[in-house]
Amino acid sequence: MGPISFAKEYWRLMLLVVFVTFALVALFIPGGIMADDSYVGNESVDDNPTNLEYGLGLDGGTRISAPVVGMTAENIDAGAVDEEAGTVDNERLTEIENTLYSNDEFDLETGDARVSADDDGEVHAEIFTDEVTEEQFAAALAEAGVEVDPDEDIRDGVTDSTRAQMVSTIQQKINAAGLDGGDAYESEQIGGNYYIVTEVPDMDPDELRELLSERGIVEVVAYYPEDGEQTNQTVLEGDSDIATVDPPQAAERGSGYEVPVEVDSNAAPGFQDDMNDLGFTREGQGQCTLSGAEDGVDFDHEGQQYCLLTVVDGEVIDAHSMGQNLATPMANEEWASDPSFIMGAPNQQQAQSLSVSLQSGSLAAPLDFDQEQTYSLSPALADQFKLYSLVIGALSVLTVSGVVFLRYRDVRVASPMIVTAMAEVVILLGFAALIRMPLDLSHVAGFIAVVGTGVDDLIIIADEVMDEGDVNSQRVFESRFRKAFWVIGAAAATTIIAMSPLAVLSLGDLRGFAIITILGVLIGVLITRPAYGDILQRLLTNK
Repeated sequence: MGPISFAKEYWRLMLLVVFVTFALVALFIPGGIMADDSYVGNESVDDNPTNLEYGLGLDGGTRISAPVVGMTAENIDAGAVDEEAGTVDNERLTEIENTLYSNDEFDLETGDARVSADDDGEVHAEIFTDEVTEEQFAAALAEAGVEVDPDEDIRDGVTDSTRAQMVSTIQQKINAAGLDGGDAYESEQIGGNYYIVTEVPDMDPDELRELLSERGIVEVVAYYPEDGEQTNQTVLEGDSDIATVDPPQAAERGSGYEVPVEVDSNAAPGFQDDMNDLGFTREGQGQCTLSGAEDGVDFDHEGQQYCLLTVVDGEVIDAHSMGQNLATPMANEEWASDPSFIMGAPNQQQAQSLSVSLQSGSLAAPLDFDQEQTYSLSPALADQFKLYSLVIGALSVLTVSGVVFLRYRDVRVASPMIVTAMAEVVILLGFAALIRMPLDLSHVAGFIAVVGTGVDDLIIIADEVMDEGDVNSQRVFESRFRKAFWVIGAAAATTIIAMSPLAVLSLGDLRGFAIITILGVLIGVLITRPAYGDILQRLLTNK
């Protein structure tokens, strides 16, 4: 039989070989199949002989669960939705939001209030502070022409969309900070309360708490003279006006650090007009003597100041003059076509924090750390778990191999069974390395379960094929194999249906176990079981 004929007859076996090959590349070639710049100079990758990433249980680290601080007035009658036309009056929503900010009793800061309409046309008002009562919230909405019942329409907590945005932002913060293997997700507690869960390997609780406590609301504020007095005006907002961010670098002149950014094309003309209108491109060039320090910016000064302030979470961390290289193209109205800009920070740590905040966006609301649940695991203990997992995995393979050999006492049947089961695990590990899934103890349990159930299915195939004596023809083999495969397919469908709720719901470690088990079942039914059938057909028939 030639190679082409062999490939036609045993394409399922060839498919298994291809998948195993790709899995080995993903596992052991530096960077895997989809290499990127994050692998260059990464010490954690150099220390690991594979491309696998590990979670808390195998690498140590911290998990913090905390609810979101906030209060929501749901489905309010804001007069902003035209149900017949299917449109939303955003100006009306902004008007209500501004009324909340202007309330003297609240003392809200930037990002502490939101009024929005969801996809169903329902309007929700949220405030992200625990210093306002339901009655005060209702009274503030009444000032904006929105009548709500504080007992019926206002509840503690935030909307689903706000929680989803926070999970996404925290995940981006983790990625932007270079914390490999970190994860963020939402967890529903008993009683209907929702917690945001953040897991980061190789980080202690204080460090993770500090990362999560920074909301990352970044603003560029113009500080300039008007009518003989200094005033300020926000001219750029990080979430909406900054398009791209480069890594922080030491300042070319003087001390401090710089974070190069590119302003969004929609915001650039407005920023350019503000700089021209406020005098920064003319008499304001180089007219800022303020500078950032460890304790912020000292505003005790004499004379007029034209400063661009870098503000993070309401704190001014640095101040810069408008230089000629930026002022000239702005004055000529040329800058907006190539809107690059420099934001400043006094030290490397603040520059890195600024860069992360700009890349990930700001947290929609703060977390309530007074109700946090913290789990921490030391790296030394995690290394022990990693070793124990490897030992248990090896023991399970040896045990299964021994039982199979005792059951059949036929190398032609037992050897390919063990090889196929191991190929299934290799493919799963390669997939985990490809998508950079942080492996944890729950995933290890899933791998062991995959080995067990996989061998069960292969035994069903072998028993069905050999049940009625020797197999001498391809037709008889295929008939028996199809009968066995129907049994395996039904069992696989049952397993997937049973595990699906665990894979979807936020149930902690059970979720990782369910995901690996489902993936293992799919790989088995689609790739490894059919390939094992090809191997048996080759060994047991005259073909």
